[in-house]
Amino acid sequence: MVCVLDEAHLLEKETLEEFRFPLNYKFDSISPMAVVLVAQTELWENKLKLQKYSAIRQRIDIYFTLPHLDHAETEKYIASHMSYAGCSQSVFTDKALDEVYRVSTGIPRMINRICEKALMYAFQKQTRLVDDYMVRYVTEHELING
Repeated sequence: MVCVLDEAHLLEKETLEEFRFPLNYKFDSISPMAVVLVAQTELWENKLKLQKYSAIRQRIDIYFTLPHLDHAETEKYIASHMSYAGCSQSVFTDKALDEVYRVSTGIPRMINRICEKALMYAFQKQTRLVDDYMVRYVTEHELING
């Protein structure tokens, strides 16, 4: 059995402890349960590094952080999403891609939000290209908390 806890950085210590107990079952042999914690980096940096979480931390077999994408990876990421959506032509200008990267710092979730807003804005303006001014506009006016 695998239990996936999304947004785990929002969980209190007591809730995380509740998932530790089933992992203790047959501790010396193979546990019948695996827990996957999916969270922002704050889970590790602000919670699990604290001494009071040591019992939970000891049960973590693998820890992985998704790194920010670089500029080229950001462009490929956007292109692959556009291709998956059935778009075969360039919609974002080079300067727009530069601006998406600058604002998002290569964080995939932010790239998605910025591009979605920019595409909606371009649709409203009835234009086929998203330029850097559009990206700048949506990031300044439509994104809450960046």
